[in-house]
Amino acid sequence: MDRKAELEKKRKKLEELRKAKELKKQAKEAEKSVTQGTVEEPADELAKERKDVGLLVDSLIGDQPVAAAVSLAELSDKSPESRSGAVSAEPMESLSDRRSRLTISTVAQTNIPPIDRVLYTKETQTAESSFTNDEEEEEEEEILPASQLQYSDKETVEGSQQEVQRADTEQMNLPELSEDDKQQIMSSDDFVRFFDRASRLVMRALADSSDFTKDYGKEGKEEGDSDLGADRLTFSHFFVDDHWSRRRGVMCLDWSTQYPELLLAAYNTNEEAHHDPDGVALVWNTKWNTQTPEYVFHCQSAVTSATFASFHPNLIIGGTYSGQIVLWDNRSSKRTPVQRSPLSSNAHTHPVYCVTVVGTQNAHNLISTSTDGKLCSWSLDMLSQPQDKLELQYQTKSIAVMCMDFPPGEINNFVVGSEEGSVFMGSRLGTKAGVSNHFDGHFGPITGIDFNAPAGRHDFSHLFLTSSFDWTVKLWSEKNSAPLHSFEDSGDYIFDVQWSPINPALFATVDGTKRLDLWHINRDIEVPYCGEALDSVAAPNCVRWSKSGTVLAVGDADGKLHIYTVGEVQCRLDLSRVLRRLIIFF
Repeated sequence: MDRKAELEKKRKKLEELRKAKELKKQAKEAEKSVTQGTVEEPADELAKERKDVGLLVDSLIGDQPVAAAVSLAELSDKSPESRSGAVSAEPMESLSDRRSRLTISTVAQTNIPPIDRVLYTKETQTAESSFTNDEEEEEEEEILPASQLQYSDKETVEGSQQEVQRADTEQMNLPELSEDDKQQIMSSDDFVRFFDRASRLVMRALADSSDFTKDYGKEGKEEGDSDLGADRLTFSHFFVDDHWSRRRGVMCLDWSTQYPELLLAAYNTNEEAHHDPDGVALVWNTKWNTQTPEYVFHCQSAVTSATFASFHPNLIIGGTYSGQIVLWDNRSSKRTPVQRSPLSSNAHTHPVYCVTVVGTQNAHNLISTSTDGKLCSWSLDMLSQPQDKLELQYQTKSIAVMCMDFPPGEINNFVVGSEEGSVFMGSRLGTKAGVSNHFDGHFGPITGIDFNAPAGRHDFSHLFLTSSFDWTVKLWSEKNSAPLHSFEDSGDYIFDVQWSPINPALFATVDGTKRLDLWHINRDIEVPYCGEALDSVAAPNCVRWSKSGTVLAVGDADGKLHIYTVGEVQCRLDLSRVLRRLIIFF
């Protein structure tokens, strides 16, 4: 019911609105009819009045608009009399008010010149063609005015100063590293490698004593110049590292075939350094008089022998007191061996006193001997087990090998010196592999053995020397079982002997009296040709000639390396006298 009543109410309201709208429409129509019924003025009179009013307004105010102008709609609503009066009175009144408010003001003029800016255009100047005209080549460069040049120089100086200030500000704004960050950087492999390399370069530069101001065009000898004496050994310098080599005996020396200035030294245990590794191998650069080795390698057993791998200049091989064979690589950031042989009965179980590489570039092996009486052949690619193993026995008795050497160019035949003082010759391969010959002559352990290197068309490679604890050095030939000669001038143990690589009549020895002696069989076979007492607190253990034959390296029992240069006359070969002297031995 309520809904219906509401609808009825709305309907009635709509009807009332409709009626009201119709009434309003009727009222408008009535008003329109009334307006049209008024007295109409002639059209020409109305137009004339409008024209007069326009002329009057234009004469009074000109082209300026009048805010109080009477609209045409207002004039149309009024009678003619009222319209003319209103138009004549209202404009005059408004115009008088507006014109009374106008004033004359002064205008201030200023002249601001533009800033003279020097602009530079960054462009890449490229030639449009490969040929240029003669007229273009003769064009002169445009010269800037002096004012612009001064201004450009000033801009350049100011720009550089700003760049420096900006760089200083950036440097000052760098974050400060914490102690942990510093330790992390300093312990990183890249930093250690960089610092090690940089320190070696600095040490080389500081140790370079060459006279770069020497005048080679000056006549005569400069003060201080002198010839190397024919009968002298000249001490050059020594190498010792307070941490790694001092109080460690030098057990073995070897020169690099790839880099003649590099010298390898093997060291045994330092009894006072309980926390340091037992075995150390150092590579020294004899070209620079520095006390810092080029490379430092170590292992957990004393290094009793070491050598450069002949056909692998980056590899270093070591034999240890425990019987292991270790392999170091100077390309690795580690100082420990990259390879090592196992401790087993298949390999060595006693100290390894000799390691050497024999063969050619494409086929070579590592040969090692030990006091356990074994000769093992290894491949450098795999040290897990030896490729071949040979038991060295003579009359069913094992041979405790102290030293070994191969004749020049030989890979099968070899000679070894034993603890009992005997020398044995044998072969590695074939049906007669093993010990085949026996040499007696020494009465103490043999400490060194070395074959004569060939020098020219005459072959003396069948001759070899041995040194022993019985204070003698003996000359042998593969063709005779008895020694050819015995050199008996020493008064103590002789620890090592080696032939000169360029003079078949010259060899060097070191003994327990701390002496380095050179023997020249062309000059004398009873006493050394010349000698030098070592400036050392310990006796020398080993001696090695450089590949050039002009430098001698001696290592003592206190970890010190002594470098000597040999006179030119001593290194000069006198083949006729060598032949005459050697004929006497036969």
